[in-house]
Amino acid sequence: MAELEAEAQRQQGLLHQSQQQIAEQREQNIGTSAQLDEARGRQQSLRGRHASLEALQQAALGKREGAVTQWLQQRQLDRVPRLAEGIEVERGWERAVECVLGLNLEAVCVNDLDPLTGVLDELQHGALVLFDTNHGAGSPASDDPTALLSKIQAPWSLQPLLAGVYCAESLNEALAVRGRLAAHESVITRDGIWLGSGWLRVVRDPDERAGVLQREHEIKQLAIELGELSLQVEALQERLDTGREALHNLEVERDSAQAAHNQANHTHAVLRADLSARQARLEQVHTRRARLQADLEEARAQVEHDNEELIGARGRLELALQRMQELAQQRERLAQQRDELRARLDTARTQARIDRDAAHAIALRTETLRTELTSTQQGLERMQAQLDQLTARRAEILTVLAEGEAPIEQMGLELEGLLGKRMEVEAELAAARAKLEEIDHRMRELESERNAAEQRVLDIRAELEQVRIGWQELKVRRQTLQEQVAESGYELPALLQEMPDEAEEGLWAERVDEMERRIQRLGPINLAAIEEFEQQSERKTYLDAQYTDLTQALETLENAIRKIDRETRTRFKETFDKVNAGVQAMFPRLFGGGHAYLELTGEDLLETGVTVMARPPGKRNSTIHLLSGGEKALTAVALVFAIFELNPAPFCMLDEVDAPLDEANVGRFSQLVKDMSSRTQFIFITHNKATMEIAEHLTGVTMNEPGVSRLVAVDVDEAVQLAAM
Repeated sequence: MAELEAEAQRQQGLLHQSQQQIAEQREQNIGTSAQLDEARGRQQSLRGRHASLEALQQAALGKREGAVTQWLQQRQLDRVPRLAEGIEVERGWERAVECVLGLNLEAVCVNDLDPLTGVLDELQHGALVLFDTNHGAGSPASDDPTALLSKIQAPWSLQPLLAGVYCAESLNEALAVRGRLAAHESVITRDGIWLGSGWLRVVRDPDERAGVLQREHEIKQLAIELGELSLQVEALQERLDTGREALHNLEVERDSAQAAHNQANHTHAVLRADLSARQARLEQVHTRRARLQADLEEARAQVEHDNEELIGARGRLELALQRMQELAQQRERLAQQRDELRARLDTARTQARIDRDAAHAIALRTETLRTELTSTQQGLERMQAQLDQLTARRAEILTVLAEGEAPIEQMGLELEGLLGKRMEVEAELAAARAKLEEIDHRMRELESERNAAEQRVLDIRAELEQVRIGWQELKVRRQTLQEQVAESGYELPALLQEMPDEAEEGLWAERVDEMERRIQRLGPINLAAIEEFEQQSERKTYLDAQYTDLTQALETLENAIRKIDRETRTRFKETFDKVNAGVQAMFPRLFGGGHAYLELTGEDLLETGVTVMARPPGKRNSTIHLLSGGEKALTAVALVFAIFELNPAPFCMLDEVDAPLDEANVGRFSQLVKDMSSRTQFIFITHNKATMEIAEHLTGVTMNEPGVSRLVAVDVDEAVQLAAM
């Protein structure tokens, strides 16, 4: 047992340690899962941001579908990086570099321009910028800190594009430098104000190429963050899988430890029971041994005593033999007397039994009569007290009647006048209620009109917002077209003059579309677009199905809610009417008059409250707080019994409901309970004797001895039958 106890304690320690490790591993897994979810959410957000920035950057760098893109694809230059993708600009100087480079940011970086000059005639539409990365490769980097080239890091030399461009921190500094500039030199501020010796350029309107460098920097940073997040997600996932596997192993170890602990406890319990049984048997053997030893000593003492008595007994035996002869004769004589006395004893016992039964019956009858006498005396005393009270009450009532006969006629006239005023007030109240309903109806109509007007205003605002967005798009498009025309070397007024009069936008758009269709018939340009379209189409189909399911589920749920509200209102109204009718019927029975009813506090049956309006006979109370404790209790009983009548239970338990009631109210309450007991079994706890009188079975607790309680049950019907015997 000692070894098993030590093993059980060791297993208990291992089990406790396993449970602690499992709890720690679970908390660690929960924390890892939370970190993984957070990292995945961050990764998804960064992917969305990266995709949107990629789309904007492609649009800004001229990688959209068009004549230029097709021309580049035919020369396998569509994957060649643009100038903006290969340079790094010092933070804060992005706007200045964008202002200087302009369309050159979209330049396609090639190793040699000469092979492409012969095929430029094939490009009929669009704007194309090519940048030769080998040109100026041997030029030294600029060491001048005021040159714009010092703010840029690139794998190629940008000397041909940014030669002679200096930078200034502010406009005042740029204006101070402008006087020293040569004809081919210029200066630009951090805010993007570009000045030459005789010109100034400021670009403030945002377009799709604005923020290209900053966007490219953000795209690269997002790519780095996405890579780090991917590694973090993989590490967290691996950590979570390892934690789950470790948790599973710990749970297996915990189950094994629990099984070993249970087995050790079982074996220990078996050995403990065996040890207890053997100890009990050992104690019994010791006890029996001690008892046998005592019996042996007693037997030895008895033998010695018997030997001594045997010697004396032999002498007495001789005397006894002589005495026996004498006693034999006397026995015969006494036997005859015994038979006579036994016959007389049987006769006396029979007569005593008859007398005892008669005495018991007389005592029981005496006790019954004594109880009836006591009850009758108590009833007489109670009736005498009631008679005295009624006599005094009768005298008071006669006095009040004598005093009240005089003003009866006057009070009757006042009553008629008050009744007339009441009729007028009720008529005014009815008119006011009708007016109130009319006003409520008008308010609801105005509310509906207001809602409709607000909806129309919202629709108009939405249309206005769409028009404003369209106007903004047209404005941006117009600015873009103007810049494209200006960058192409043409002037818009000259183009408008040279444009034929019969030129129409629709016709020329059809020609452009026809040309695009002819170009498209040459073959697919972007093969990945089809796969992306299919993926997006599948996602759209899935989202449409999800939207349809959600819409149908929402409609079903709304229908169910409306049905539940409708059924709830109906059932609540029916239940309220039944309970109200029950209260109106129960209240006069319990109070011997008066009236009570239930009243709703609101119009919406789902949110309204219920007020109990009770007025006992002879009272004009304005609030329930003016009622006595007994009246409040009877009002509550009327409400509870009215609710109970809706769906009666097999039994009902009442715990000292009659405690605050007086004798008259107890009688009416008891009568109501007795009437309802034909349908429901009532179990009530009470100290009132009048309530006990209606019970069919009484159960109480008594204490004949200090600290010892016992139950006493009495069947009233059997007790009455026994008392009547």
